[in-house]
Amino acid sequence: MTAEPSPEAVSQFVERFAGVLTNSGVPTMSARVMGAMLVSPTGTMTAAELAEALTISQPAVSGAVRQLLQVSFISRERLPGSRKDHYRIREDVFAAILERRNQALSEWESISRSGATLFGHDSPVGTRLTEAADFFAFIHTDLEQMIKHWRAENPR
Repeated sequence: MTAEPSPEAVSQFVERFAGVLTNSGVPTMSARVMGAMLVSPTGTMTAAELAEALTISQPAVSGAVRQLLQVSFISRERLPGSRKDHYRIREDVFAAILERRNQALSEWESISRSGATLFGHDSPVGTRLTEAADFFAFIHTDLEQMIKHWRAENPR
């Protein structure tokens, strides 16, 4: 049986995890909240618990939670007998993150194709933009299939 990690080790992990998410484009406070919720034994935390765990202010928690709710990475719920909002990390949050990234790939493809048409498909710029669009389309299709496969193999 593995010993429970120390609070300091947990905090260091959350910060390292948040750093990776931040480097991938997730806002810092939202990344820290996701990290804290991910390592919560129940997967749920109140705003006060998040503020205490991350040593941040309630307004910082509020902004991060609002953003994570808007992109459906977490949900808000009331637990029986509690008057406080509890936030729960979405079970398939990482597939959801990649789905959002995949939507961006579709937009990148679209704008690249538009640019190729604008500059002419046979021009140097048009050729580069067509290659970019083809690449984005290729990755988009593969990522979409991988997410579907993941969900089929890991139903929740």
